[in-house]
Amino acid sequence: MSTLNLDLKHPLLLRSLKFVAVVVLLGALAQVMRPVEQPAWEAVQARRSELPLSQIEGALGQGVVFGVLGGFRTILADFTWIRLYVAWEKREAAELDALIRLVTTLDPDSVYFWVNGARMLAYDVPHWRMDDAGGVQILPDARQRAIAEEQAQQAFVLLAQAREFHPNEPKLDLEVAQIYLNRLQDYANAAKWFRQASEMPGAPYYAARTYAKLLRVQGLDQQAYDFLKQLHQELPDGDPYAQKNIVLERIRGLEASLAIPEALRY
Repeated sequence: MSTLNLDLKHPLLLRSLKFVAVVVLLGALAQVMRPVEQPAWEAVQARRSELPLSQIEGALGQGVVFGVLGGFRTILADFTWIRLYVAWEKREAAELDALIRLVTTLDPDSVYFWVNGARMLAYDVPHWRMDDAGGVQILPDARQRAIAEEQAQQAFVLLAQAREFHPNEPKLDLEVAQIYLNRLQDYANAAKWFRQASEMPGAPYYAARTYAKLLRVQGLDQQAYDFLKQLHQELPDGDPYAQKNIVLERIRGLEASLAIPEALRY
């Protein structure tokens, strides 16, 4: 009679056991969450306009989310993001808004959720709303602008909440800057946020260059010149991403356009 010997520490067996445990626990969580989850989704379906986070928390309860889910919040957040993506594909603005707020509540540590949620609110939803209102061909420019600004403000609120969890993350400030620049064509505010992002640890080099470029767009060539001179001194030598030579070229161009005397040039 043969004896079956199992190595209980074998990696494959441990992974299988862990997988089974997760599946069983998720099933149990689904049963526990069903009584409190249903009102949340009924609230989503009942309204087609933007649904504030307070209503989701009122129906679902943040204490339930953190208390019941515990360490499985990130797993559920991933599943919620998949559901959110489906809502995005179907252009379901109300459900998308609710799920963005739910997924960032479940896993606020993920910068990805905050940034991509803000992009959907600022770039995608305005187009959906304009299409529902008849399309850009017949919608007055003022109304198009109003919709863009409304959605941008929603994205800004979301990113402000993200900064409470990630106060030193330049990606968040850069996202605000990009929305001001690309969605609203607000060069003054875009410049302010690019400058703010450029001063944060780990910020990409392009943030400072873009700030200087936006100063020039606004006709502030002297400010751009002064800024670029200081920037050139601070940039490291030998780092191709710093593009120190490009910064110097822009300095030379500004010296010519500002007619700076040779003796006073950088």
